[in-house]
Amino acid sequence: MTQNLSETPPAVRHVEIDEQRAGQRLDNFLIAILKGVPRSRIYRILRRGEVRVNRGRAQPDYRLEAGDIVRLPPVRVAPRPPRAEANGFEWLAQRIFYEDDHLLAVDKPAGLAVHAGSGVAVGLIEALRALRPQAPMLELVHRLDRDTSGCLLVAKNRPALLGLHRQLRAGGVEKRYLALVKGIWRGEAREVSVALEKSRLASGERRVRASHAGKESATRFIPGRVCGPATLVEIDLLTGRTHQARAHAAHIGHPIAGDDKYGDWEFNRLMRTRGLKRLFLHAQRLSFAHPATGRKMDVEAPLPPELSDFLERLDHAAPV
Repeated sequence: MTQNLSETPPAVRHVEIDEQRAGQRLDNFLIAILKGVPRSRIYRILRRGEVRVNRGRAQPDYRLEAGDIVRLPPVRVAPRPPRAEANGFEWLAQRIFYEDDHLLAVDKPAGLAVHAGSGVAVGLIEALRALRPQAPMLELVHRLDRDTSGCLLVAKNRPALLGLHRQLRAGGVEKRYLALVKGIWRGEAREVSVALEKSRLASGERRVRASHAGKESATRFIPGRVCGPATLVEIDLLTGRTHQARAHAAHIGHPIAGDDKYGDWEFNRLMRTRGLKRLFLHAQRLSFAHPATGRKMDVEAPLPPELSDFLERLDHAAPV
């Protein structure tokens, strides 16, 4: 960018698009750069022609090119929040298990949100940016629930981000999870195709439920070993909906251990007495084509010690 936009004076500004922003839709660029401005107003100023690209009108879906000059009208935006401090997050650098010039893979711990918001001051992405203040760009490629651990991809430039997003939309990213579910699994692997609809409670909490009005969602469950009153399963997310694995597991009568949203209260209580202190859901492996080279990539995060130790205790516990 040719201009620091952390200050927002009420005046017309002209922004030159660099290689990092090239390929982004104009409306998405405006939503990202005009923080605090309602989307309805952004689309209104686009319709009115107040936003110009190279002195001409442009449609919301116009793909920006390096060197484009975007005229921004004098709208007031929210002040940029203070940057997270690196102090206290040095340990996160040790959880980066793959990195090159285009992306990095980090083993996210349970309990850490992927980004700030909804009462969370600092998430994983803000902490990474604090650790890498000179990095021109660090953006989440996808998300994990706060209580889920495991593989998370972060893009280091916009072409990598766009390329990985295209793979996600086309189903080209294989996402394999490990989960402990209630009960003894009967039969072989099972694919669950149940549409999921998102809703938000009065408290602001997000939930999903099976509904014909929801989005198509598909999950494959592959049973593993039986662990006392539960079964360890591998989960392939064939689509990427909010809380998909948790909602589908509950839908088929095998809720995930420690799930306080979709789980079974009595089963969770039993697991707590055996020492489980978190949701037993771990993003174990991601497989994808490298966005720059096309090379097949497999990144894997081992099961955290608190979960592997719990499985060992469960194996040796007295029958219920």
